[in-house]
Amino acid sequence: MTRSISYLMASIISFAVISVTSAAEFEPLFDGSSLEGWKHNGNWKIEEGAITREGKGGSLVYKAKKVPDDFELVFEWKVAPGSNSGVYYRPTQYEYQILDNSKHADGKNPRTSAASLYFCMPPSHDNTKTPGEWNQGRIICKGTVIQHWLNGEKVVGFDYTDPKYAAEVKMLKQRGGNLAARGAFLSLQDHGDPVWYRNIKLRELGPDDRLDRTPVAPQELTAAQKKAEAEKLSRIVENRKRAQERAKQKNKK
Repeated sequence: MTRSISYLMASIISFAVISVTSAAEFEPLFDGSSLEGWKHNGNWKIEEGAITREGKGGSLVYKAKKVPDDFELVFEWKVAPGSNSGVYYRPTQYEYQILDNSKHADGKNPRTSAASLYFCMPPSHDNTKTPGEWNQGRIICKGTVIQHWLNGEKVVGFDYTDPKYAAEVKMLKQRGGNLAARGAFLSLQDHGDPVWYRNIKLRELGPDDRLDRTPVAPQELTAAQKKAEAEKLSRIVENRKRAQERAKQKNKK
C-alpha cells in the first residue's frame, strides 16, 4: 500500500511541475486494443495491452495527426536485455533513446544512452529500470526548450539556443539533425529488438504553460568515450555522403 501511495504522489508531482494554468488535456494515442491511426508494415502488434514488434518492416508511425510544435508526450516503455529502440517526435534527429544501458553498446556512452537526445544531449544520470520492467518516459518541448524525463525525474533539460550547448547542437547537425525543424509524425523505432510501449498520451502546450526550469547537468564523457563517438560520427557522416551521392547518380539515369 505504501509503495502504491508513493507512486501516485510521484506521478502527481511530476505532472504538476510543468504547468500552473494549463487546461489542455491529454489525448490517448493508443487505447491498448487497436493500432487505429498508426501506420506500419505488419511488423507491429498488440500484446497484453501494449505495442510490441515482430519480424521486419520498419518504424510504427502515428499518422492521425502531427506532433504540435509545443507539446507534452507521456508514455511507458520496456525492453528486453540488450534491446534498442527510440521515440522520434520532431523531424530529422529528434530521438528519445530507448535502450538497455547495461548490455547494448550505446549504453557505454551517456550521449547515446537511454533517455538521451540521441547523439546530442546526455541525460544527467542513468535512471532506467531493469530490462523487463516498465519505465515512464516523458518529453516536453516548448519553443527552443527540450526536456526528457525518465521515471519521474528530469534527466535532460536545455535551451538549444544557449551558446554553452553549441558543441552538442553542432554534433547533432553533423549527424543530419535540425533542431529548428517542426511538424513530424510521432514514430516508434524498429531496431529489430524486442520492445514494448503503452499508455501513450499527447497534449499541446499553450503560451501560458510554465515549465519546470530547474537546471540539470548532463553527464560528463570520458576521453575514451569522446574518441569513440568522434569515430562513430565520422562514419555516420561518410555513410550519409555516400548515400547522397548514390541518390544523385540514380536521379541522373
